[in-house]
Amino acid sequence: MRTISCSFIGYPERSKGYRFYCPSHTTRIVETRHAEFLENTNISGSSDGSNTNDELQEGTGMNPLIILPIPPNSPLEDHSESHTPHNNDATSQEANETPINVEPTPPVSNEIPENQQSLRRSQRVRRPTNFDEYLIYLNEEADFDLGKVVDPISFLDAINCDQSIHWKEAMNEELLSMEKNNVWELVELPKGHKPVGSKWVFKTKLDPNGNIERYKARLVAKGYTQREGVDYQETFSPVSRKDSLRVVMALVAHFDLELHQMDVKTAFLNGDLHEDVYMIQPEGYVSKGQEHLVCKLKKSIYGLKQASRQWYLKFDEVMKSNGFIKNKVDQCTYLKMSGSKFIILVLYVDDILLASSDLDLLHETKRLLFGHFDMKDLGEASYVIGIEIHRDRVKGTLGLSQKAYIERILERFNMQQCS
Repeated sequence: MRTISCSFIGYPERSKGYRFYCPSHTTRIVETRHAEFLENTNISGSSDGSNTNDELQEGTGMNPLIILPIPPNSPLEDHSESHTPHNNDATSQEANETPINVEPTPPVSNEIPENQQSLRRSQRVRRPTNFDEYLIYLNEEADFDLGKVVDPISFLDAINCDQSIHWKEAMNEELLSMEKNNVWELVELPKGHKPVGSKWVFKTKLDPNGNIERYKARLVAKGYTQREGVDYQETFSPVSRKDSLRVVMALVAHFDLELHQMDVKTAFLNGDLHEDVYMIQPEGYVSKGQEHLVCKLKKSIYGLKQASRQWYLKFDEVMKSNGFIKNKVDQCTYLKMSGSKFIILVLYVDDILLASSDLDLLHETKRLLFGHFDMKDLGEASYVIGIEIHRDRVKGTLGLSQKAYIERILERFNMQQCS
């Protein structure tokens, strides 16, 4: 795998590592922990990156470590029966990165002019690139998190900032939801068990125009302290593909289908937890007189490694038991037929998109979802996973827009006046 040269632009907000700007890739912005900084070396530009490996070695005399396994212009295709896992941690986003060291070759025996330095080339056998190993599926919230709003990073920040009253209300709402879902019970920590930590995560939700819509506080477990085989077993969970969204939108426009959306409140709390997991009481809400107790989790709280999987298994069970058929290619897309009527359901973590040929069947499906989960009916779809939906049923057109997202990018790089 060849390395590429890119510009350091900062640090990721939600993960460890570095952030780089790589104009030679369609992803442009890449986050990685594996990089070699060449502070005193000028690297000549290269459009295809073919000479980058040599340039790095010539400048440093060391093995290059900027490993960015992200193929440019690679389609998100489905191969065999593999599906995309979703990252449970609401705050973590890392691509699958594998550093590969390049072994230097022996010095060239031919004489070289004194003013010219020899280039060292790798002699290892290069295997064909498997692009499936490096496909990146972006998280719905972080894709569009480029606004001016600065969210608190800790409980103390939240209660001491100017918006503290809003964050306190959000935390109270979160704990009421957990109490309603019977998420945990306070118990003595059994001998031989180690509790996982807990943390508050704060997020300011914006509307399509970038205005503040609501303040959201999420209590998450520090799942990175879990032990495989003890606190969790399996973690795989599929997530709907962006291609599925595009196909559904095309069908909606072509057949003039009803298009609605719903939101699952605290989706992960619906998943049943089968392992014995103990968590420290949430900061700021420790029960008086019971400070020595810990929370024995009954539900798959956010942050646990198996949380996303348990939520999906619960949702999948409900859908299949009520006549929905799961798509063979996208396991988060479902179809239900009722005579000549049909409805398509697309699940994207906790966002649900409904496209139906019949309004009664649509309402019937909504009642089904309300009967099993705590739902929020958002009506006709207008803004889903950061994408605005503009529809004219008279003209039979449907358009997708990310205007607010683009404007925030231009503002971030001071390019609002560019034409």
